[in-house]
Amino acid sequence: MPRKNFNPGVYLNRIPRPRQRVLQNKLLQWYHAAHRVLPWRKLRGAYAIWVSEVMLQQTQTAKVLEYYAPFLRRFPRVETLAAAPLDDVLKAWEGMGYYARARNLHRAANYIHENLRGRLPRDYEALLQIPGIGPYTAAAVASIAFNRDHAVVDGNVERVLSRLFRIALPPKDHRAKQLFRELAQAFLYPGRARVWNQALMELGALICTPKRPKCSECPAKKYCCAYNQLRDPAQLPARRRKPVLPHYDIVVGLVRKNNLLLIDQRKPEGLLGGLWEFPGGGVNPGETHAQALPLRLREGLAIETVMGKNFLQVKHGYSHFRVTLHVYHCDYISGEPQALTCQQWKWVHPKDLKNYAFSTANRRIIAALMQEAGSV
Repeated sequence: MPRKNFNPGVYLNRIPRPRQRVLQNKLLQWYHAAHRVLPWRKLRGAYAIWVSEVMLQQTQTAKVLEYYAPFLRRFPRVETLAAAPLDDVLKAWEGMGYYARARNLHRAANYIHENLRGRLPRDYEALLQIPGIGPYTAAAVASIAFNRDHAVVDGNVERVLSRLFRIALPPKDHRAKQLFRELAQAFLYPGRARVWNQALMELGALICTPKRPKCSECPAKKYCCAYNQLRDPAQLPARRRKPVLPHYDIVVGLVRKNNLLLIDQRKPEGLLGGLWEFPGGGVNPGETHAQALPLRLREGLAIETVMGKNFLQVKHGYSHFRVTLHVYHCDYISGEPQALTCQQWKWVHPKDLKNYAFSTANRRIIAALMQEAGSV
């Protein structure tokens, strides 16, 4: 097996320097002629660009288009985002997933408002000092908002670079990720980072796609090592075998008291932090649902309940595991609820559930409740 090479210079030299500049100019010409008209590309304000870059991480463009304009209408400036309760920000983000992004956006807005007079700094290193802004977001804001010479490396860029320079390394390998960052920085078009970064990402989104790339339409095909040297350019980037994701069974209670439903809010940190949900918990080995649900409600909220009929099953996948929610009607018996494992709890009327930010899986439960009640 050939030894893996993590030296970016080795790959960069596969396209001679004079040809690199010709390639870069051709790619910029293509981008100016063929790029999609997207709302954040019409803007130069750093705040609006920052919001778009955070949304576009781990969310497809079509989905972001549904959320971007409403989010900016609700939070048009750093000051308005910082002043808003986190619950309002999570509600505006509801359905887009990866809610840590919303929490980090809100945390960073508060820091910028309190320490930087509401203005995002222009420099990459200064952006990195802001709590809630990481290397990718800092590079994106510095380059796209302020045209600073910093490469932006997302999945599209990794794929384009792996094919252009014939890099047979899986981008998810942490050493390979560092290689792609260094290579992208070395391949950057000096002084034109704003449009160059967007051109590379657009090429990956429209032409150099994961499956069935449109090589015949690619402005870089004359220079692309994968296109000219491999039978199938789509074999790059190399892919790791996907692991089998663990599966967990979760019991969920629709706990009722006087026509009200009990909901609780997850603690701020961790998966789905700050979101509301119907209470419950995991099923331990050897437990039946009838044993697990009353016990989880007692452990989490200090209440006594009687489990009723099964209402719904919801299957949902996260990035590293899958769950099945087993949802049951429950009658409240006794005990003043206490936030033992959650942030807070509330009794709410079913029609008011729409005012709270829930995860996608819990929103499916709400939709079924509304359908059952004849509200949809």
